[in-house]
Amino acid sequence: MKKHEIIEVEIEDIRFPNIGLAYFEGAELEVKGGLPKQRLLVRVVKKGKKGNKASIMRVLRPAPQEIAPACPIFGICGGCSFQNIPYDYELELKADMVKKMLLDVDGVTERVLDNLDIIGSPNGGYRNKMEYSFGDDGNIDGELTLGMRKKGSFYEAVDASGCLLCHRDFGKIAHATLSYFKERGEMFFHRKRGAGTLRHLVIRHGAVKGELLINLVTAGENDYSEWAKVLLLLPLQSNIVGIINTTTNSVADAIIPEEVKILHGRDYYYEKFAKSGMTYKVPLFGFFQTNHLMVESLYKVIAEFAGELDNKTIFDLYCGAGTIGLYLANTAKNAKVVGVEIIEAAITAAKENADLNGDAAVEFIAGDVKNIVKELAQAPDIIILDPPREGIVPKAIPHILAFDAQKIIYVSCKPTSLAANLPAFIDGGYTVTKIRCVDMFPRTANVEVVMLLEKI
Repeated sequence: MKKHEIIEVEIEDIRFPNIGLAYFEGAELEVKGGLPKQRLLVRVVKKGKKGNKASIMRVLRPAPQEIAPACPIFGICGGCSFQNIPYDYELELKADMVKKMLLDVDGVTERVLDNLDIIGSPNGGYRNKMEYSFGDDGNIDGELTLGMRKKGSFYEAVDASGCLLCHRDFGKIAHATLSYFKERGEMFFHRKRGAGTLRHLVIRHGAVKGELLINLVTAGENDYSEWAKVLLLLPLQSNIVGIINTTTNSVADAIIPEEVKILHGRDYYYEKFAKSGMTYKVPLFGFFQTNHLMVESLYKVIAEFAGELDNKTIFDLYCGAGTIGLYLANTAKNAKVVGVEIIEAAITAAKENADLNGDAAVEFIAGDVKNIVKELAQAPDIIILDPPREGIVPKAIPHILAFDAQKIIYVSCKPTSLAANLPAFIDGGYTVTKIRCVDMFPRTANVEVVMLLEKI
């Protein structure tokens, strides 16, 4: 097997997130997007001691469960991973991949993994946030495009206005935005050349309240008030409550707000939980679970793992806008909840959310978890950890362990980060007693994992 060599392989297994495993001449080969029992023609793109990787050129024989994808841009768009299999099989694969990954962590028993199950979700129209990218069509002096990044490209974007994962209003807004800027000859920001202005279009949706928040991310300062007026005339099912222009001049392909202008309305929206009736304010850059249809299902798992909450002290670390802590406080009597979050706007929203839902026994603190945990004097009975995708900074873990809480519930949107953090908690005297997956991201490679760790 040589680099750039074209070979024929059969996928024998799959590894998280969606890495097909094949073997060629006795060597393991990772094929991103490969499904078990597929026969593929692949090109070797990497060969060495750190692993061999290949990209799919053609499917020679489909997997037994393979179906025609409902989305016309599946395989081109970098968003979805599993549009080409039935949803029940996708759930089976995700649960199996998480089991195999955690089995490699010393201290996680097969008995616990045997009891791991997964809760499925409606697999269409569930996303309440989309981050579209401006780009071009790949040709020299190509036309402006707006959508999802094309697989393997830094600058090309494929039209995703018909995306099946989000509300149809998203597509109307994206289509109108692209048409507006194409007519005016405005171009996307090319990070290498340093030319152009348009970077991202971020749409957030409060599905139950029917509120839309739209953020145009650009480089440089321009007047986008006329664009905002065009959007306000669109025939939408939901109500636009805020249109914002965020300026980001960094060469990094990330939204780093240097200046934020409100072009219409406000820079937050409200969402309501359909079953519990709790209402939440979500700021422009605040975290809120992407799948609005499954938020309460996820929080019910957390509450189940937490057990009896009456008169307990609960630390909600990486609390965002305070949704988990407030949900738990709402289900208990005389529970004390302390939430910590680094984003100050999220903490401001969390405090307002506490007022909205009448929860006086909840305290929210703005700051970095790794620093704040050293200052907290209370002794928690239960700690909720819901860190960002990268997981918990290793320096913070000893301070979390020092609280000696009876239960720690780790909520992870990236299981590989959970697996990396887990040995430190096991070495610190905790044992894994329950694991449950909640599919917050149908049709993508991601899955949410809720894990209960109890003090030995």
